[in-house]
Amino acid sequence: MKRHKSNNKFSMLRWSLRIVLASFLIMIGFYTLRYISKAEKRSANITVNASQTIGFIPPSWKAQAQGGEESGVQMLASVINDIKELKPYYIRIDHIFDYYNVIKRDDNGKLKLSWNELDKTVCDIYATGAKPFFVLGYMSPDISADGSLVSLPKSWSEWSLLVQQTIERYSGRSTALCDGKTFGDSLSGIYYEVWNEPDLETFGKWHYSGGKDYKTLYFYSSLGATRAQNTQKFFFGGPATTKAYKNWMQSLLRYITQENLRIDFLSWHHYSSNPDEIFSDAQQVTDWLAPDEFAQYRSLQKIISEWGYDSSPNNQVSFTDIGASHTAMTIRNLIDAHIDLAFAFEIRDGLNPSWGLLSRSGERRPRYQALKHLNSLDKMRLQVDGEGSFVRAVATRGTGGKVTLFLVNYDKDGTNLENVPIKFIGLTNSQYRIEINRLNGQKLVISSIQPLNGEFTTQIIMQPNNIVSIDLIVVK
Repeated sequence: MKRHKSNNKFSMLRWSLRIVLASFLIMIGFYTLRYISKAEKRSANITVNASQTIGFIPPSWKAQAQGGEESGVQMLASVINDIKELKPYYIRIDHIFDYYNVIKRDDNGKLKLSWNELDKTVCDIYATGAKPFFVLGYMSPDISADGSLVSLPKSWSEWSLLVQQTIERYSGRSTALCDGKTFGDSLSGIYYEVWNEPDLETFGKWHYSGGKDYKTLYFYSSLGATRAQNTQKFFFGGPATTKAYKNWMQSLLRYITQENLRIDFLSWHHYSSNPDEIFSDAQQVTDWLAPDEFAQYRSLQKIISEWGYDSSPNNQVSFTDIGASHTAMTIRNLIDAHIDLAFAFEIRDGLNPSWGLLSRSGERRPRYQALKHLNSLDKMRLQVDGEGSFVRAVATRGTGGKVTLFLVNYDKDGTNLENVPIKFIGLTNSQYRIEINRLNGQKLVISSIQPLNGEFTTQIIMQPNNIVSIDLIVVK
């Protein structure tokens, strides 16, 4: 019995020591984390190897989206020349079935489609040099079961026919648009996306399994796409959810496998002030396709069909240099994620100032300038080392040996100022002209420099939320 009591005392002492030790370790861990968080800022010290290519850059930023701000209005008509300067490949539009009076019924109740109003916006898109990316939605009152734009259709066969005839119209081999000026290859490579943010209450609150099932919507949409005849090559996919959700994507792909349906791309949206989150979403989609059952889908195009700093229409950050640098940093990250297209939302404001790259009157906002700035990049990517915690970089080599370095300093707190050392190595034994362009339009030109042993060094002051591009252009 005494021995038992002694053991109890020893045991209590041992547990007391453990508690003290654990508290000590927690305290040490806390101060270590504080030290690491203070020390984790890494200043940039950039080296560009002009002789070391590491692949091609997908021009994902050459894609913009226009939301349904005003019914019956050609939102792009007055800003065609502004959009043209962004050199877009694709422009995404939604509300195509309810804002453009496409769907009517004749006296016998049969569907009667009119493309006149939608054609005008489609031709505005072509006038910018881009091609249309259509969102297949929404249910106009003439086809909706209860008159709502986001409800089930009265007839799934009518919905399939609507999708079929839309594709035959805008991807048809015999179609000619825009006074006969747009036809043939111009109608090749058009995208058709099944719905917009189906998981959101505002757009119908569809589900990935059971109930009001998005998979059923996808099935009948795919049926219409499969039945489309005499068409050019086109792309068909979804699900365009508010974020990349594993259950949505994997459930959809399993269903597509089961029913042998068509899919050419996976799409989703993401709004976040943290560009790393948008990048992480893109990386996760790749991870979700790793299981063997999804092997056939790993080569699908990956498209972020809407993205931005914030989904709130009242956040004025989108109109500032913070919004611009966020745009540039997001694209910098998505280059690593190998995203095919990333549609910046949106092109032009409606009646109320919101997310527009352009105001309703056509004023160019900083995000517009950021996307225009990105066009300085060429296709061939160069090796870059020494990126920092805030200052990130990407470099390219273009025709004639031109080398471009693109730098962005994103800091939503607006405090990170760096004098960034920059070294170019692997340059040819040529004379170069240097052009330095900043987000605010400032430009510095150095008419001639001669690299020493293929190297050239300089420094660039990167103010918070600034963007700088440096071009080294061979002059002789």
